Amino acid sequence: MDTPTLLFAYGLFCALLSINALRPLYRPAPVAVLCFFGGWLVGELALHHLCFECLVGGLLIGGGALRGPLGWAGFGLLAAAQALLVVLWTRGGDAGPAVERALAEALGPGWRREIPRDLAARLPAAVEPSRWVVPFRTRRPGVEVRRGLEFARLDDGTVLRLDLFRPARRTGPCPVLVFVHGGGWVIAHKEFQGLPMLYHLAAQGWICASIDYRLSPRATFPDHLIDVKRALAWVRERGAEHGADPSFIVVCGNSAGGHLAALAALTPNDPAYQPGFESVDTAVAGCVGLYGVYDFVDRDRLWPHRDGLWLVQRLVMKTTPERDPERYARASPIAQVRADAPPFLLLHGTIDSLAPVAGGRAFARALRAVSRSPVVWAEIPGGQHAFEVFHSPRADHALLGVFGFLAWLRGRAARGTVSPA
Repeated sequence: MDTPTLLFAYGLFCALLSINALRPLYRPAPVAVLCFFGGWLVGELALHHLCFECLVGGLLIGGGALRGPLGWAGFGLLAAAQALLVVLWTRGGDAGPAVERALAEALGPGWRREIPRDLAARLPAAVEPSRWVVPFRTRRPGVEVRRGLEFARLDDGTVLRLDLFRPARRTGPCPVLVFVHGGGWVIAHKEFQGLPMLYHLAAQGWICASIDYRLSPRATFPDHLIDVKRALAWVRERGAEHGADPSFIVVCGNSAGGHLAALAALTPNDPAYQPGFESVDTAVAGCVGLYGVYDFVDRDRLWPHRDGLWLVQRLVMKTTPERDPERYARASPIAQVRADAPPFLLLHGTIDSLAPVAGGRAFARALRAVSRSPVVWAEIPGGQHAFEVFHSPRADHALLGVFGFLAWLRGRAARGTVSPA
């Protein structure tokens, strides 16, 4: 293949990648999954793609790719792709104002003034653009990590473990965030998700427990939720040994972990999910849900494709809603909303290919209709699934709002406005 043809093919490929990052396809399911991976990596790493495309394009042009009209057409496509990458990169900053507006709407325009001075002083004043150059560099000075702590040993010999992120210097008991990773209830691991948030919170004085739980198809719901409750019980009973304040626990999760975190927050002390530790208090002070799935029945027909529900039915629930409607209701956070729910912060990308933003919107609306606590719903402009897994403009601007919400929640509990959990 000659260089003009190569440049045309490369320019077309890059243009399609950029278009997909802006306007992904949602059906059929295999296409949606491919669009997710392409859109996620291009959208959150747009600057890196821009540099790489300039390098490859320059090499092709240096090799004579502009000798004919096909090469010039490829050059035009490549230029258009790079212009879209600039748009994608700059749009990442829109996440910050979007979250701030949502917080002000739910908590009041003066919500930041309610954060105690000592907590406000620990909050980051701005994002750190240097982090975007090496986006997977998540470690921070002053944070120590204890990996692989056992928090439960099951009758079949399964050992459940967590990683504990905590400040190296602690002046007193630290508030706790329990993080539940995503992965469609069937894959993934605690060591690879939520790291920008966990390290940053630990640097602010939090103790963060990133937990593992049993995965399907070996596990069947509610095994996953029971394991999350076991982690909450461990923090309540053993957290003080590691410097934690067991009276203040927030649960957080992304994707499937967002589903489990929401259920854990909405089913405090339910004995059905606490076999053998029914007497332990598993109530939480708040919940942060990131692009979660909140309705296993899809009662409002919001899923653009049915394959995601097929995965839930065949691998996670191992039955259908028609055969066991009560079990599906208990597995759907939207069916478990309650007046005494703790405060919620829900973030969801507007172009999520795997968990439709409309589902998160419906859950937030249902929870707001009954809960006496604030429910913050923030739609992240241009956000794909997994937008906060590594450092990027969108991730870091959105996380500033998460940190502010958690500080507000901690301060409100300290004043007695919200009962600590």
